[in-house]
Amino acid sequence: MMKNEVKRNASYALMIINVLVVILISSNLRSPIVAVSPVLGKVRDALNLDNFQVSLLTSIPLFMFAVCSVLVSRFSGRFGISRLLMYSLVILSVGLFLRITGSLWFLFLGSVLIGLGICIGNVVTPGYVKNNFPKQIGLMTGIFAVSMNLTAALASGFSVRIGEWTGFGWRGSLGIWLVIAALGFLVLILEFIFNKKNPDQPKTALSTSGFNMFKSSQAWNISIFMGLQSLFYYCLVAWLPSFLADYNMQGESSGWVLFVIQITMIPVTFCCPIIASKMKDQRIMIVFICALMFTSTMMFAFLKSEWIYVNAVIIGISNGLSFSLSILFFSTRTKSSINAVKISGMAQSVGYMIAAFGPPVFGKLHDRDISWNSSFYFLSLAVLLMLYFGMRAARNKYVED
Repeated sequence: MMKNEVKRNASYALMIINVLVVILISSNLRSPIVAVSPVLGKVRDALNLDNFQVSLLTSIPLFMFAVCSVLVSRFSGRFGISRLLMYSLVILSVGLFLRITGSLWFLFLGSVLIGLGICIGNVVTPGYVKNNFPKQIGLMTGIFAVSMNLTAALASGFSVRIGEWTGFGWRGSLGIWLVIAALGFLVLILEFIFNKKNPDQPKTALSTSGFNMFKSSQAWNISIFMGLQSLFYYCLVAWLPSFLADYNMQGESSGWVLFVIQITMIPVTFCCPIIASKMKDQRIMIVFICALMFTSTMMFAFLKSEWIYVNAVIIGISNGLSFSLSILFFSTRTKSSINAVKISGMAQSVGYMIAAFGPPVFGKLHDRDISWNSSFYFLSLAVLLMLYFGMRAARNKYVED
C-alpha cells in the first residue's frame, strides 16, 4: 500500500514538472523576437543600422526556423525530447547574451543562435506534449499557446519600460529573457534528476519512423497554412510600429497596440485547442479566422490608425485561433509522437520559409507605396491563400493516410 502511494505521488510530481516544462519552454518561443520591435528605433540608433539590417533582426530567426526545422526533426529520434529541449535553451541563452553585447556582428550572430534555439523548441515541444499528455492534447496545447502569447504580450507592452527599470536601455529590454531561459533549464534538470531516481517512470525518448512527410499532401496543406498565418503575424510584428508612427502613434504607444494583440490571443489560444480537438473537422473555424484577418487588412488599408485597438482585438482573435490550430494539427493529424515531431519540423521549415519573406516584401511594397495600402493588399492575398490551404488542412485526415 505504501509503495503504491509513493508511486502515485511520484506520478503527480512528474506531471507537475512536465507541465512546468511546457510552460517555460513555450515562454521562450516568441518573446525574444517580439521584444525587439518596440525598441527597434533605439537599437538602430545605437548601432547605426540601415533599414535592411533592421529587417534582418526579425527575418534571421525566421530563416533559421525554415532551414533547421527539418534537420531538428530528423535528429529528434536519436535523443530524448528533454535533452533536445535543454540544448535549445543553452543555444538560446548564448544568443540572447551575444545580441546585447553592443557589437554589430554579435547582434546578428546572436539572432542566428536565438533562431536556432527557438527552432528546436518549436519543433520538439508538440512531440513532448503528445508523448507526455496523450489524453490531454487539447488542454496542454492550449497551455502551451497561452504561455507563449502571455510572455509575448509582456515583451510587447513592457519592453521599453523594462529597459528603463533595469537602467540598461535596449540591452535590458532584450536581455531580461535570459531569466526565463534559465528557469526552463533548471526545470529540465529537475526532470532529469526525477527520472533518474524513478526508473519506472516513462521516458521521453521517441520511437523511429520511416514515413516521408514530404510525400504527404495533408502535410503540405498543414505546412502552407502554418506559413501563411505566420507571415501575417510577423509582418505585423515587424512593421506595425512603423505604420503607426506614420499615422502619429509613437514609441511606447505602438508597443501597447502589440500588447493588446498578444493579450487578446491568450484566452483564444487556450480555448481553441480544447474546442477544436473535440470537433470532427475544423473547417468552420478556418472560415471564421480568414474572415477576421481579411477584415483587419481592409481596416488598415482604409481606416489607417482609426479604430486601432478594435483592429488589434480582431488580429489577436484571428491569430490566436490560427496559431493554436496550426500547433494542434501537429498532434491531431498524426498517429505517433515521432510523426508529430516530423510534421512539426516540416511545417515549421516550409512555413517559416514562407513567413521569412513576409516582412521584407511588406516593407518593399511600402517603399513603392507610402500609403501602406499595397502592403496590406499583399496581406489580403495571403489570407485568401490561407483560406484555401486551411480548408484542406482542417479535414479529418491523417498525414499518414
